[in-house]
Formats: sequence, structure tokens, C-alpha cells
Amino acid sequence: MAVRLVMLGAPGAGKGTQAERFARNRGVPKISTGDILREAVQEGSELGRTSKAIMDAGQLIGDDIMIAIVKERLSRADAANGFVLDGFPRTVTQAVALDAMVKGGAPLVVVNVEVPETALVERLTTRRICANCGWIAVPGLTACARCGGPLVQRRDDNVEVVKERLRVYDRDTQPLVEFYESRPTFRSVDGDQTPDAVAADLAAAVASVVGGHA
Repeated sequence: MAVRLVMLGAPGAGKGTQAERFARNRGVPKISTGDILREAVQEGSELGRTSKAIMDAGQLIGDDIMIAIVKERLSRADAANGFVLDGFPRTVTQAVALDAMVKGGAPLVVVNVEVPETALVERLTTRRICANCGWIAVPGLTACARCGGPLVQRRDDNVEVVKERLRVYDRDTQPLVEFYESRPTFRSVDGDQTPDAVAADLAAAVASVVGGHA
């Protein structure tokens, strides 16, 4: 059965890594709105120019643009047999629009990766990313495993900024969790484990909804 999966989780919860791993194992695309926007900006497309102007002004990309981005991406052939969404929806408005996009197809599975705030702060303040490609490094590495570039700390990965990002996430995302949590297709997994253990729990959570070998 096709799997349509939405990953929720705070910054540092590891949802992006798990989303990529799950999508690769299932042979479906991992769709990240952040990746789409970055690519559009690099390519200089109309979407990229519009989005860059909004971000350069310090504003958030509005629901209309984000919904249009995802609607176009989900219409592509490679998403016909399922997908994993990372970074969308972020608001209830986007969630309602997503429901309309997937209506009548396979169930929309929503998994929330839960990690205690103390662990999130520790992860974010000690993590390193590649200065060249943005890959998030596995602890213990001294260079990017993807391109060999140098590893650096993100400017917003300091304690004060991290705590503010988590506060904003809780404020903005709690309504989204409440929107989904009463559904029979909603699951939570413990993200404060090894990546392999989280991956196993994620697969089991999806299998409990769609059956088969998730």
C-alpha cells in the first residue's frame, strides 16, 4: 500500500534524518519545503526570487506559497506511490489544504517525534553542519561524509537562540498536533533513542496504520 507520511517534531528531534531514511527504504520521495525553497533560490526561478525577497525582509513564507509548492510537488509522478513530508504542514491552514490534496487516496499517517527539551538543547548546541552542502554531521566526524567539506556550528545553534526556537515551535505547532492527534492515523514515537531504534519505532508506527511491511 502507498504510504503518505507527515513527520512532525521540534528542531533537533531528528525528523529530517528519519524522514530521509524512511523514504529511501520505501522508495518514495522525501519532500522538504526547505529544500524546495533553497533550490528555487539557487536556480533563480520566479518562486525563488519571490521567496528570497520575503526571507530577506525577515518575513515568513506565507501559507499560500507553501501550499502551492507542495501541491505542485505532490502532483509529480514519483509521488503517486507515496511520499514523506518534512516541514509541511506547519500551520492548521496548511494541514487543511493538505487534506484536500490527498483526499480519496491512501491514509495520511502523521508521526510526531518527541524528544525532551533538555535533550533537544544538547543536540542543537553541539551539532555541526557542513559549510558547503549543509549536511548535518554525525557526532564524532571531523569532515562532511557527503562532500568532504568543513564542519561548522550554525549561527543560531547557541543556547539562547535554541531555547527561543523551541518556544516558538511549541507555540506554533501545538495547534497542529491538536489538529491531528485525535485521528486514528496519528502516532507518536520516542525520538530520545538511537537513530536505529527511532527508525524501528517509526516503521512500526506506520505499519500499525497501513499494515504490511512498513
